[in-house]
Amino acid sequence: MRLWRSVVGKLWMTILLLVSFVLFILTILLLEFFQNYHVDEVKDELEKTATKIATVMEGHEDINLGLEIAREIADAPVGLTIVANNGEYYSEDSSADMLKEEIESDEELKNVREKQDSVSKELTLKENTTTSNRYENIMVIGKPITFSDGEKGAVYIYQSLEAIKNTTHSTTNLILLAAGIAIILTTIFAFFLSTRITAPLRKMREAAFEVARGKFDTKVPILTNDEIGELATAFNQMGKQLMFNINALSQEKEQLSSILSSMADGVMTFNRDGTILITNPPAERFLQHWYYEQGAISKEPVPTAVKELLEGVINSEYEQTGEITLQGRSYVLIVSPLYNDKNVRGAVVVVRDMTEERRLDKLRKDFIANVSHELRTPISMLQGYSEAIVDDIAGTEEEKKEIAKIIYDESLRMGRLVNDLLDLARMEAGHISLNKENVVLQSFVERVTNKFHGIAKDKNIQLSFHHESNIADKVIRIDPDRMEQVLTNLIDNALRHTPEKGFVHVNIIPFSHSYRINISDSGSGIPEEDLPFVFERFYKADKARTRGKSGTGLGLAIAKNIIEAHKGTISVQSKIDHGTTFSIKLPNETT
Repeated sequence: MRLWRSVVGKLWMTILLLVSFVLFILTILLLEFFQNYHVDEVKDELEKTATKIATVMEGHEDINLGLEIAREIADAPVGLTIVANNGEYYSEDSSADMLKEEIESDEELKNVREKQDSVSKELTLKENTTTSNRYENIMVIGKPITFSDGEKGAVYIYQSLEAIKNTTHSTTNLILLAAGIAIILTTIFAFFLSTRITAPLRKMREAAFEVARGKFDTKVPILTNDEIGELATAFNQMGKQLMFNINALSQEKEQLSSILSSMADGVMTFNRDGTILITNPPAERFLQHWYYEQGAISKEPVPTAVKELLEGVINSEYEQTGEITLQGRSYVLIVSPLYNDKNVRGAVVVVRDMTEERRLDKLRKDFIANVSHELRTPISMLQGYSEAIVDDIAGTEEEKKEIAKIIYDESLRMGRLVNDLLDLARMEAGHISLNKENVVLQSFVERVTNKFHGIAKDKNIQLSFHHESNIADKVIRIDPDRMEQVLTNLIDNALRHTPEKGFVHVNIIPFSHSYRINISDSGSGIPEEDLPFVFERFYKADKARTRGKSGTGLGLAIAKNIIEAHKGTISVQSKIDHGTTFSIKLPNETT
């Protein structure tokens, strides 16, 4: 069945049916032609012979003599019968009796002597024998004659059509044989021709399937210089151009994918019904935050704000903007229409995470408020005590000295605040300079710790230093002044926030490529919600996070910048009423 559905089968059957139809029509016409041709030839010959015999019979008074001459004219196998006006038949043919019966039974032949023209008929004679009944077809020509005595008669000349029948049968067999041979040859030729014509097409079909599988470098062999060869050339050029276009599209897709993946903003594209088509990693994180926050409550694939903005863009065909907050993060949504010819086919949504900008804006506002708060108190005290001196309120020298000392202390406090702010600003701007040296870590940390033994003893706090035995002589490359500033700040904070009979432990833990310094205390601890903010500027200045101790709140922010400049990290762990632990991790650098 597959052969008949193929081009070879269809072309083969088309040629075969066309040739068979032509041969069939030609065979029918030839058979009809040959059959009529022989009968017409016999009829014409019999009419000519009948005319000659009629002339002879009319020219002789003696019927018998005329009949003998007529016999000479009508050679075998032509039969001859002459009928006189009185109904007498003259014939020596054995079939004359049967012919006489047919003539008598046929009105047209019987009355031929009364007419002017000859009459032709095809008759079937039945010959009865003892063994079988045989039928014979004959052609009879009746020709009217006028005898010399004026009597009218007729000449009946006839000939058997069996020979013609046999000839026609033989001719038919020959024609059918020739038609059969022609069909066989046509079948072979058609199959060969269709196979030869379709061979390049099969090659192109195989090549087309290879191209469909992604093998765009597939070539079709060019076997001919005709239209099929030109088609193969065009196919090869098409494959080459297609491969070029696919490579260009792949490069464009990879480039677009790289751009989308590397973008800090989330990008999502939607069609008109709100189906998501493309997302990049930031957009996927945005959607994950949405799914996590909604849980099983909402079945919406995107936030309601995004859906409303998308509907607004599709209806108005103008860009829409909005904001949404998920998981404590602020996002700005920018929705722009995508066009297909003149219609909006969808929209692209840019999701911009503005959390850091909002946080920095808040920090800026808090910074101004905190600086104003920190400076307002000493400035007020300076102004008040200065006015007291100007107005000569202090009556004694002791009071004047006390006021002058307060003014001096407040000015020092303002100086420390301004210096800390300048140091922090330089550090955050990346202008911090480190004077690194090779320092024995154990002796360096122990020395800094020992500075606070007096303060710890006065407050009845246990201050201890611990280290592993294998780091006694270990050297690390750091800026000793900056690191001493960090350790001093952390130990001082620990002592100030630890009650009496508490403890402060300083511990060094070695690792394969780093050292960790832990400063632990048994103080009141830091609330969990305040832990993310301890390294910010003016941490203590925010009343929501203060523990009622003195200080500017810039020490931990400065410490963090110094540690990060050493390519290290600083972290904090704390629980309310269980104490706090600050951990410093420094890389093991010695050169």
